[in-house]
Amino acid sequence: MVFHTEYLSFLKELQELGVVHVAQKEVQYSAELEQKYAQQTACENTILFLSKRETELTAPENTANEKEIIETIIQKQKETEQLESKLEETSKQYEKALPWGDFSPELIDRLKQQNIHFQFYAISKKQYPEIVQKDWPLVLLSEQGNQVLLVLVKTGSSAFEIDAEEIKLPETPCSKLKEQITGLEKAIETIELDFDKFAANSIPKLKEYKAKLIDEIKFEAVIENTQKQADNKLMLLEGWVPKSKNLALNQFLDTSSVVYLSQRATPDDDIPVLLKNNRFSKLFEPIGSMFSLPNYAELDLTVFFAPFFMLFFGFCLGDAGYGLLFLIGAGIYKIKAAKEMKPYLTLIQFLGLATILFGAISGTLFGINLIETELPFTNNLRYLFLDPDKMFSLALILGGVQILFGLFIKAANQAKQFGFRYALATLGWLTILIGSVAYFLLVRVKLIQPNTTILYLILGAGGFFVLFFSDPGVNVFARIGKGIWDIYSTVTGIFGDLLSYIRLFALGLSSAILGFVINDIGLQILGSSKILGPVFFAVFLILGHTLNILISSLGSFVHPMRLTFVEFYKNAGFKGGGKEYIPFKK
Repeated sequence: MVFHTEYLSFLKELQELGVVHVAQKEVQYSAELEQKYAQQTACENTILFLSKRETELTAPENTANEKEIIETIIQKQKETEQLESKLEETSKQYEKALPWGDFSPELIDRLKQQNIHFQFYAISKKQYPEIVQKDWPLVLLSEQGNQVLLVLVKTGSSAFEIDAEEIKLPETPCSKLKEQITGLEKAIETIELDFDKFAANSIPKLKEYKAKLIDEIKFEAVIENTQKQADNKLMLLEGWVPKSKNLALNQFLDTSSVVYLSQRATPDDDIPVLLKNNRFSKLFEPIGSMFSLPNYAELDLTVFFAPFFMLFFGFCLGDAGYGLLFLIGAGIYKIKAAKEMKPYLTLIQFLGLATILFGAISGTLFGINLIETELPFTNNLRYLFLDPDKMFSLALILGGVQILFGLFIKAANQAKQFGFRYALATLGWLTILIGSVAYFLLVRVKLIQPNTTILYLILGAGGFFVLFFSDPGVNVFARIGKGIWDIYSTVTGIFGDLLSYIRLFALGLSSAILGFVINDIGLQILGSSKILGPVFFAVFLILGHTLNILISSLGSFVHPMRLTFVEFYKNAGFKGGGKEYIPFKK
């Protein structure tokens, strides 16, 4: 709480500190603030427009103010649109007028006054010889494909009947239309040159203006989210601060002329979320944010899905050669890349490492099947490669592991948010699933003898918790009803989720087959000619594998994302809906 005369200076100091996320109220922003938002958008669009222009033009610094620059560019953009529209329309008119040649509308009008008339026709080439034999006053103008354009000259009361539709002569001759086109093109070229000058001398100035606008908008938005008390004499501001930065805020407030109350957040509060991840997991935060941030009360799943996402991408792309290109290409680009781009390039390198790993497991290198190809360096390693049947099983195993991992996270989330008893049903499912898998594996390797009693004990122990603790907050009969429904939905859901992971195998196989086909066609091209064959072979391989990388990489990104957001998030009990922690700072 701050006295109104000291509030603006207090906010400036608070903005310099930059740790408080101001609580947003349901307020109607002022027209002035809305105007600044619009100006910010216009500034951003102008910067983006100018940044796309590749110009080596040098120009002196623009002395106009930023608003004038933006307004001028917007006005010139509108002029360009109008000129381009007019140019397109005139060009169409020119194409229509060109076959009729150059003519003078004024001369035609004067001849009409002398009772000399012209009728214009477009007839087929088959009709032309027949009409010419009639010895009519016809003049051939031009031939256009299968059509002949001609003019019939009539004087006095002469009457001729041509079996063709009369064509109206264009209002403007092609020479004048050509002049108009030239003028329009020069006008557009002049404006384009102006845009290049703006791009050369105004972008840094506009970026500074944008930063200034953002600071002003933040500042005014905080003012409008301030509650005014005691006839607007006292200003009340609410906000959130991470625990790690609370000490710095308290020290600042203690030295300011304010009254403040600090208390711990409760689950019912609308608390912003600040993600805290290690360097590896932080790379995957943009992927998680594409779906939703976690709400404040639940676990952040970024650190848990990151390794799986990386592995799934590698599984789908599945070519060690492609992964090597990702690793090396991103590494080279990082040398000169902007600072904000480097985390994305590092992510690409990790995805490349996973692709190399699964390419080595499946025996695929630039579309070459190392399992079937006789190469000296693979003869002693061939037994390590997994054939398609084993890769299919591996996809299901990875899916099963992620589903079980998601259930463990769900149990931890439930225990954290609601108490341990709410996690018992999920733990019951884990007992059933892990116990059953362990039982069948032990029987398969003959460490134990088949014994249905053991299996029934596992199912009974897990089933008890599922049946009676699906919702501990209701009576025992409602628990049993919800437990039965939970059994049905979970059994069918887990089976469907597990089958979804087959897509990992399918995408990896399709990428490998496409790479193999590209190589096979390339070899045919190589043998087609001793001279040109090697050239076209190299070009085809580069284009073919580039296209395969682009198509397969898209699928390798989208489908692991789908498995993460649908199967994993569902089994982990992820709710989301969190809002990002955005501190009030410059």
